[in-house]
Amino acid sequence: MIELKESKIAEIARFVEMESADDTAGFIIPCSVEQHLAAMAQAQIIYLSIYERQTLVGFIILSLDDTTSVEFRRIVVSEKGRGIGQHAMRCMEHYCVNELGRKRIWLDVFTENTRGIHIYQKQGYDQFDRSEYQGKPLLLMEKLL
Repeated sequence: MIELKESKIAEIARFVEMESADDTAGFIIPCSVEQHLAAMAQAQIIYLSIYERQTLVGFIILSLDDTTSVEFRRIVVSEKGRGIGQHAMRCMEHYCVNELGRKRIWLDVFTENTRGIHIYQKQGYDQFDRSEYQGKPLLLMEKLL
């Protein structure tokens, strides 16, 4: 069973470990402990820890845009291929609607992250634009809730 909980500062070191894993680091821009601490201190940034059977297995970062939209900045899961991330995304979407009152979630994903793109499309996210970050192409995707 997957459960989302508000993240705690004590979990940040584990977040950094998860981000630096070989099967993760190439698809995100990893953050240091200090960067996570600074982000977590911002009122518009929400960290949600992903727990499976009371064990921390990942995290999600959200950023509140306006009164109706939220940016889905990051999901990192320590064990891939088990459906944990997809289940956590559905829980996160319910959280965005029920706790935050949001009607739209958007994200960016590197075009080389074909696994991520496939999962986002499978979860109902549609491309609405393209961009780039440091010369690397990004897809902008959204889901209306």
